[in-house]
Amino acid sequence: MPEAARYGSWLSPVTAVLIAAGEVPLSAPDVSDGDVYWLEGKPLEGGRVVLVKLAADGTRQELTPKPYYVRTRVHEYGGGAFVVHGSTVFFSNFADQRLYRQDPGEEPRPITRGPSVAAGLRYADARLTQDGRLLICIRERHETEGPEATNELVVMPADGSADARVIAGGHDFYASPRISPDGRRLAWLTWDHARMPWDGSELWVADLADDGSLANETRVASGSQESIFQPEWSPAGELHFVSDRTGWWNVYRLRGDSAENLAPMAAEFGAPQWVFGMATYAFLADGRIASIMSKDGIDSLVFVQAGQPIQTADLPYTAYGRRLRSSGNTLVFTAAAPTEAVAVIRFDAASGSREILRRSLADAPDAKYISRLRSIAFPTEGGAATAYAIYYPPANADFVGPSGEKPPLIVESHGGPTSMTLAQLSLEIQFWTSRGFGVVDVNYGGSSGFGRAYRERLKGRWGIVDTEDCISAARYLVEQGEADGRRLAIRGGSAGGYTTLCALIFHDDFAAGASYFGEADCETLATDTHKFESRYLDGLIGPYPQTKDVYYARSPIHFAERLSCPVILFQGLDDRVVPPSQAERMVEVLRAKHLPVAYLAFEGEQHGFRKAETIRRTLEAELYFYSRVFRFPLAEDIAPVDIENLA
Repeated sequence: MPEAARYGSWLSPVTAVLIAAGEVPLSAPDVSDGDVYWLEGKPLEGGRVVLVKLAADGTRQELTPKPYYVRTRVHEYGGGAFVVHGSTVFFSNFADQRLYRQDPGEEPRPITRGPSVAAGLRYADARLTQDGRLLICIRERHETEGPEATNELVVMPADGSADARVIAGGHDFYASPRISPDGRRLAWLTWDHARMPWDGSELWVADLADDGSLANETRVASGSQESIFQPEWSPAGELHFVSDRTGWWNVYRLRGDSAENLAPMAAEFGAPQWVFGMATYAFLADGRIASIMSKDGIDSLVFVQAGQPIQTADLPYTAYGRRLRSSGNTLVFTAAAPTEAVAVIRFDAASGSREILRRSLADAPDAKYISRLRSIAFPTEGGAATAYAIYYPPANADFVGPSGEKPPLIVESHGGPTSMTLAQLSLEIQFWTSRGFGVVDVNYGGSSGFGRAYRERLKGRWGIVDTEDCISAARYLVEQGEADGRRLAIRGGSAGGYTTLCALIFHDDFAAGASYFGEADCETLATDTHKFESRYLDGLIGPYPQTKDVYYARSPIHFAERLSCPVILFQGLDDRVVPPSQAERMVEVLRAKHLPVAYLAFEGEQHGFRKAETIRRTLEAELYFYSRVFRFPLAEDIAPVDIENLA
């Protein structure tokens, strides 16, 4: 029989220690000659990422030995850090940013001149010609001749016998070089400032010579309001791509001068290209196209065939990694479900059989302590718009709340901000729900997954629309009887921390907040960042410095005196994106106003906490903070936090 206990005070097996130990990061699955590859993080080795191979005979091998770390820094966010050709792998090494070749049974050897870091050279998103002689990829040069890096397409011998040479340049950004099956054509994407790739991009095709040179470059798809994603050649040599020309990212097939929408739907078959190497569809031997489709915040694996209604795979997953690869009728991907953490999956699209090759979490909590999420839609902007979120009610089989009491609610504001919260098991969310909190993870206006018009709700209104949607989500759940309107909290990190600070400073709906290295000064973001994001705020706020006054008005740091509720702030002292001075300014104001405030700063932490001890301390500290502010007892021993001005 469940015990009645105050919300927030429930004893839970989802501990901060369990979360700090962390899931094993799994990403970028691929398949070649029946062997499956993926990238796997090593939390106990400083986060080093290794390339893993699961051979067709079932043997597992970590291909990249110490000290190799498979990661590229192109666009800073990377992606596309390795490619497989037969049984030979090519990868970018994080320390020196050189490309390495590793043949079966041999040690990796560099094929680009080094040291690349000293030369300012980075490589990503490589593809090889059918015969394996040439490698074509993106190169990013960081040199002193200009204020920004130079991005270009290059070709080089796959054996490293000669330097890379440029085959296409002149645009601000390049991505997705893809070679046709006959080796005679190359497709790729470009975009230019001030657009981000999800704002507008161009698809190019050219003839590819035996030496890797290009001729007859032709732009085959583009538009000021068209985002093109993942060009890919079918086995028959037909160019496919994803475009949002209808307002939704759908799959197209290019024939002559026309492009055919293979599955016209108000659903997303693409995603914002934050990293290289993304793939939301793959060709099957039986003629179908397997694709990840996102609709109403939930992912599905579907099959697309021209002139046929789409079919949905019978799989339990609601969130898929944006990397789908195929061989014959076999698919490999990462996926998760509301009660299952991320895993690498091999799926036979013909028979429907599936196999879990690697789990990110060896011991998931018992299902009786897991909150069952549900996707919600709610009115916002005074009823003029609809926004979306994933709601997690309190859940713990051992406890129920007191009769007549509503649970406190935590509003999560994701980073990005043009990203999307996925419907999958999150131990950090379950940390709260299993203790009696409700959690709503908001896909506010600007988030992907809900069409172009929804993404563009945030255009010019960052700090306004996202904040309003988070507030509306909380109000909606209070009206639905799901939450206590007097005990609402909001939390977020980085860009999510910016939304959190905007909500706390420019509004008074929340009774508490938690900012993790929250961005408080928009002007700093506009003037001190890397090339990929250097014009991002043009779309989110306005061009700088022409709209400098708007940047000032949207920056919480200039209006900190408006804070009116308890806040806990977490900050890395080595953070160069959001300097500690911004958090310290908030603390000073809260002290002066005699409002409850706690500030925890961590030596050796940067923008995003990575140390297990930091992760544990921040979660427990935030729980302790809420227990004092919302006045509920704790069921576990937690090191206290110094909360100033708390009566």
